[in-house]
Amino acid sequence: MNLYFRKINHTEFYHTEFLTRETFWNLYNPGCTEHLLLHNLRNCDAYIEDLDLVVLDDDKVIGHIISTRAKVVNNDNFKYEVLYVGPFSIDYQYQNKGIGTQLLNYAVQEAQKMKFNGMILYGNPDYYHRFGFKNTQEYKITTKDGLNFEPFMALELQKDGFQNVEGKFFEDKATQIDENQLNKFEAQFPRKEKGEPKFKM
Repeated sequence: MNLYFRKINHTEFYHTEFLTRETFWNLYNPGCTEHLLLHNLRNCDAYIEDLDLVVLDDDKVIGHIISTRAKVVNNDNFKYEVLYVGPFSIDYQYQNKGIGTQLLNYAVQEAQKMKFNGMILYGNPDYYHRFGFKNTQEYKITTKDGLNFEPFMALELQKDGFQNVEGKFFEDKATQIDENQLNKFEAQFPRKEKGEPKFKM
C-alpha cells in the first residue's frame, strides 16, 4: 500500500458519502443515516474544510473522517467551542490494517495545529479509549439532555484542554436527520436492503 493523507477535494464528496453509507449500512440500525449526516455537515456553518480529511491508497480514497464545530454550554450560557467528530469510515477491504488508527491520529494532529482544545464523539469505547478518549463525565460534560454514557467520549487536544469546560454538548442542527430528506437522498445511491441491526468496528 502507498498511503497518503490530505484534505478532501470537492470532487470526492459523493465518493466519501458512498463510502460512509457502505461502512454504516445496517451497522447500528437497519439502513443508514450517516451518509446524509455527512452531506448535511458539509452544508452548514459548522463545517471546517481543513478537517474534512481522507486517506488514499495511491489515487483511491479508502478512508474518511470529518470534524465540525460544536459547543459546550454551561449553566451561565457561556459557550465553549469544541469539535464534533464523525462520521469516520474505512473501506471494508482496508479495515483491520491500522489505517483507521493512522487517519484518526492525522485528524487529531490537524485539529491540534488549528488550536482546538478538544473533540467529542459518539462511538465504540473499546476502539476510542486507546486513542485517549474518555467518558465525558470525567470533564463534567453531558449530552444536551444532561446524560452520560460510555459511547459519549471526549479527547483533550491541548494540555488541560477541558479544564475549564463544563456543561451540555450541542452539535450543529445539521445532525438532525429528516426522514423525508433521507428518502430523497437515498435515491442517488445503489439500492440496498435494510437488515437487522448489528454492531461491529
